[in-house]
Amino acid sequence: MKTGVFGGTFDPPHVGHLILAEEALAQLGLGRVLWVLTPDPPHKQGRRIAPLADRYAMLLAAVADNPSFEVSRVDIDRPPPHYAVDTVRLLAKEYPKDEIEYLMGSDSLRDLPTWYRPENFVEACHAIGVMRRVDVRLDLDSLEQTIPGLKAKVRWIDVPLIEIASSSIRERVASGEPYRYYLPPAVFEYIRQHSLYQTIIK
Repeated sequence: MKTGVFGGTFDPPHVGHLILAEEALAQLGLGRVLWVLTPDPPHKQGRRIAPLADRYAMLLAAVADNPSFEVSRVDIDRPPPHYAVDTVRLLAKEYPKDEIEYLMGSDSLRDLPTWYRPENFVEACHAIGVMRRVDVRLDLDSLEQTIPGLKAKVRWIDVPLIEIASSSIRERVASGEPYRYYLPPAVFEYIRQHSLYQTIIK
C-alpha cells in the first residue's frame, strides 16, 4: 500500500487541510493518508499553540468520516524533538509493507535544505508528494545539487489555490469574525464548546 504522511501542527485543522489530503490521495494513488500531529514543532519554538489534547481531539474529529484518513500517534508517543526523518523511519518500521510518501507544500520543498538531516530524510522516503503553490519560486535543479537524489523522489500534486490558514482562523475566532465554514463542522463545534482561541496566538 502507498501511505501518505501529512504532518503538521493542525492548530486548528481546517477544510484546506482536508482538500489537500484528498487531492494527494487521488492523484498519487495512495491507499491512505496518515495525519501526523506534531506536538512541539521545532520551527515554531516560542509561539503559543493550543494544548496537544485539544489539537488531537480536533484532528480526530476532522477526519472521522473518511475511512482513508487515519491519525497517527507516532510523534505524540515519543519525546521531542520531532524531526521528519525520524518520523518517516518509525512509520516505515510500523508499516513495513507500505511505501511511505511524505506530503508537503512547495514552500517546504524549497526550504528542505534547512531541515534536520535532509539527505537522510529524502533517502528514507519512497516518494515526496509536493503540492504546487503558484506563489512559491522553486529551483529543483539547484535543490538536487544540494540534496542528491531529491528529483527522483518528487511527485507533483496539483491543488486549487486555497487561501485558508490556521493562523487567520485563530485571529478570526479571537476578534469575533465569522469562521464557521473554514472548518469541518465537528471542529467548529469543538472550538465553540471548549472556548479555544479567545485571544490571538501569534
